[in-house]
Amino acid sequence: MVDKPDNRNDCTLRYPMHMSNEITLQDHNWSSGQRCLNAPAMLLAAGRGERMRPLTDSVPKPLLKVRGKPLMLWHAEALAKAGCPKVVVNTAWLGQQIEQTMGNALVLKQNEPQSGKAASMPIAYSHEAIDFGRALETAGGIARALPLLADEVFWVVAGDVFMPGFTFDSKSVTQFKQSGMLAHIWLVPNPEHNLKGDFGLDLNALPPLAQNLTEDTTLPRYTYSTIGLYRKELFSVPWCDIEPGNPKGVSALLAPLLRAAMRDGCVSAELYDGEWTDVGTPERLAKLNVDNSEMN
Repeated sequence: MVDKPDNRNDCTLRYPMHMSNEITLQDHNWSSGQRCLNAPAMLLAAGRGERMRPLTDSVPKPLLKVRGKPLMLWHAEALAKAGCPKVVVNTAWLGQQIEQTMGNALVLKQNEPQSGKAASMPIAYSHEAIDFGRALETAGGIARALPLLADEVFWVVAGDVFMPGFTFDSKSVTQFKQSGMLAHIWLVPNPEHNLKGDFGLDLNALPPLAQNLTEDTTLPRYTYSTIGLYRKELFSVPWCDIEPGNPKGVSALLAPLLRAAMRDGCVSAELYDGEWTDVGTPERLAKLNVDNSEMN
């Protein structure tokens, strides 16, 4: 699906800085008079959650509750607090439940109750099951949602990962735009279920680069957290051959695109050492909630 480009070895030189117009939004505390340069976000929520059955037979995985609130709401609230101008959610399995729960906007009240004001982050939906009768996988889903994102740079985060301390910082967006990279991803230490990791990290590069290392390497590999900043260009030729807007409903994974871009030094990365859980089994979900009850 991905053709390796020719003579493309300097990502920074090939990609000029893409600066969008400033978005008038309040800061993460929603105080008045603040402005930010944050980006829209794609929240991946279309998976069936086979390993979570029977819990996901009647509830979509991103709506399973962790510490008292739906899993995907943790990300949505963090994005809203960071001044994200818009979130696009892709759905498939029980997608109508997600839209009914999340609504068309996430409204956060200001810290000053007397003001009576609120800040609202719009939520749009890409209903893959309605359009094509199935989920389109990660890259296929992102390609389908690009017209709704309507920006050159955007966040991507999986709705089934618990990462409560992560900040969707507008400074990261600005740095990414200036870097010329196609993607910037956050890696985490390997959990027990993925001890071999996904990608390497070259800290000697500037910026540090994600590496497509083989499993038999002696160099350390880390797990992809599922959070990243992406440039729209990664989802077009020569990196991706899906038509704009994915009108045919092509299913495609994100990892091959990332690996192709890594080979050309076009994916930067950093290590995140905060709390992170891939909520992929009922046991991991139960442990998160048990740990919370013990803390309280």
